[in-house]
Amino acid sequence: MTDREHVIVAGAGPVGAVAALAAAQRGFRVTIIERNADIETDSAPRAATFHPSTLELIDEIGVIDEFLSVGLVSRYFDFWDKTAGTLVARMDHDVLRDDTKFPYVVQTEQHKLVRIVLDRLRRMPGVDIRLGWTIDAIDQDADRVTVHVRRTAAEGDAEDGADEVLTGDWLFGCDGGRSTVRKALGIEFEGYTWPERFAVLTTSHDFGAEMGCSTRSYFADPDQWVNLFKVAGDDMRGRWRVVFAAPAGQTDEQALSDESAERVMAGIHPATGPRPLVHRNIYNVHQRVAAAFRAGRVFLAGDAAHVNNPIGGLGLNCGVHDALELVRTVDLVTSGRADSARLDRYERRRRTVNIEFVQQQTVDNKQRLEEKDPAVRRERLARLTEMGNDKQAQRRFLRRTSLLDAVVRAGAID
Repeated sequence: MTDREHVIVAGAGPVGAVAALAAAQRGFRVTIIERNADIETDSAPRAATFHPSTLELIDEIGVIDEFLSVGLVSRYFDFWDKTAGTLVARMDHDVLRDDTKFPYVVQTEQHKLVRIVLDRLRRMPGVDIRLGWTIDAIDQDADRVTVHVRRTAAEGDAEDGADEVLTGDWLFGCDGGRSTVRKALGIEFEGYTWPERFAVLTTSHDFGAEMGCSTRSYFADPDQWVNLFKVAGDDMRGRWRVVFAAPAGQTDEQALSDESAERVMAGIHPATGPRPLVHRNIYNVHQRVAAAFRAGRVFLAGDAAHVNNPIGGLGLNCGVHDALELVRTVDLVTSGRADSARLDRYERRRRTVNIEFVQQQTVDNKQRLEEKDPAVRRERLARLTEMGNDKQAQRRFLRRTSLLDAVVRAGAID
């Protein structure tokens, strides 16, 4: 049993799982509270792009080899002019070879990272993983956090399970965009919701073999932009996700119909055969940042602290960065290497970086793809072509999109 302080982690998604493992590795006693009884699978696809800066952190917690074995290493990504059917630029992460140990992204569904990390945690002392539990209330004073939890009814049970009260030294709210922890603290989630929803189609059809695109490809079109990227799938046979904006007036059924799906996919490349769909989803998209990332002994991280549109795959990555920054900060203070004032630095760093990099970059990414003004659109695409032909300009661009510059920016904030 560890003799260090007790960290309660709300949420066993990738951010909560990474935070829990990083804390346990430093000797903290850890309890994870997760409302879902099972870890997500391919049937509920979520974020799947891990950037070089995040791979460095996955390496830091000691699971990089397992992680790489269940994903796709992707050196390149593309920008296409969908209206003309032409490749505008192919970006090469290898220009970052002198900047990072991982000059590529890894296309891996986030639930695979969660599985790997939870398996590691289950073999560690002082770790209590509670899947199928919810948080009902939170109290805190100067010395501790009290969390009221409840086990949800298992399938076939007539009633919910027992209530319990947990006492910890710290609470990490990593429980997603609808965070119970954030709401319990009364922290505003500032920002806005986009008028259009994003739809996702997942197909076993191989767009890469058909049209020679990279495993991450962005198609600019003022009428119907599309993101196209490949993931490994639980069976490692590969599948492609097609992401696009559904018009505000469409119903879910219309946006996800066979007719709509085929129209969107045909806009990427004319069909040469059947394109079977294995999953369809539609969701609202937000750009929001919590007004505060800390309240006493309670902290927010990941989607509980910030959400953004998924173009560029930055939200999950920023959340993993939050997790490591948070654990490092609490470790510094509890080990006596810094005084309690250092705890506020977590918010100063993570909130600033999210606003300056993630929020700005993801909005820019969306505007680049949907630009309607012909002159502005030509200029944007021309800049991408120039960048694709200039390794130094490409390196500067990729340092920002991969959050390597965000790491430097955060490190400069005291």
